[in-house]
Amino acid sequence: MRIETDVKLDFKDVLIRPKRSTLNTRSAVDVNRAFRFLHTSSEWKGFPLIAANMDVTGTMAMARALGKHGALTALHKHYPEDELAEFFAGPDGTHAFYSLGTTTDDVRKLAAVAKTAPIRRICLDVANGYAEKFLEIVKRVRDDHPDAVIMAGNVVTGDMTEALIIAGADIVKIGIGPGSVCTTRRVTGVGYPQLSAIIECADAAHGLKGLVCADGGCTVPGDIAKAYGAGADFVMLGGMLAGHDECAGDIRYETRDGEQVAVGMSFYGMSSQTAMKRYAGGVAHYRAAEGKTVETPYRGPVEGTMAEIMGGVRSMMTYIGAAHLKEVSKRTTFVRVTAQTNDVFGSA
Repeated sequence: MRIETDVKLDFKDVLIRPKRSTLNTRSAVDVNRAFRFLHTSSEWKGFPLIAANMDVTGTMAMARALGKHGALTALHKHYPEDELAEFFAGPDGTHAFYSLGTTTDDVRKLAAVAKTAPIRRICLDVANGYAEKFLEIVKRVRDDHPDAVIMAGNVVTGDMTEALIIAGADIVKIGIGPGSVCTTRRVTGVGYPQLSAIIECADAAHGLKGLVCADGGCTVPGDIAKAYGAGADFVMLGGMLAGHDECAGDIRYETRDGEQVAVGMSFYGMSSQTAMKRYAGGVAHYRAAEGKTVETPYRGPVEGTMAEIMGGVRSMMTYIGAAHLKEVSKRTTFVRVTAQTNDVFGSA
């Protein structure tokens, strides 16, 4: 047993210090990024935000909606083969990642879909990216799909970030336990403060010309701004995109003035009892559920939330004088704080 005594930080522990700037309006900044991916040399340009590959948020409807903003969606892995093949053969497939785990069926299904539709982006997703088997799967998928951009995770340390990039990942997904419906830290005691994880993993990835995606922990647009400031190339969102028309999930209605009004939607982690009952018949006897099921407020079309997110990022950029999103991490200075907001009238 050993103890690391260095301070590790989360989004709640810091604010971004403003800097003198010549930017006079939010409309003067560019929130898009352009990337050339390490293993494919392919290029992409857009707003580097990704809807999480949870079955509530990782939907085809979400991919169509976010694609209008230049953002991406990691589709959940439970769509049937024929639906995935049809989707990726169409124009909306350019805005999405094909997601899979590490089972033989997952790999077989990817191969089957790839025979009939071009798969340009692949999300290899497991809860524990530290298993040797995961590195082997990344290598196999890279060999089988040499022209696809591969995002793989999740990990929280620089050594495994480097290992995944060397194995064939273009983007490494960062985060263990920070998600709003993830209970891994409570159930297992395992995790790493998300802001420090992003900083350390981004440094490791960028040294190899790889990229990182910050996955989890964002609750407000300011957290997304901090993730970019910490070096994240992409930011993945689950809870912040839940509750919208483009999501899957049960909607709860209430009767108000004689009319049925949507008030809430179900949202759950993919390691929750709800998800495992739906897709695996229940929680296996040798493991514990590491997710929870909640109800989020119904929020209508995702368009409004995207406007709030992109507006927040633009405003942050004007505060620190970053005309382009790629400049943000170079112009960010974090200030440690003990409180962030004045909540005398509530936290909303």
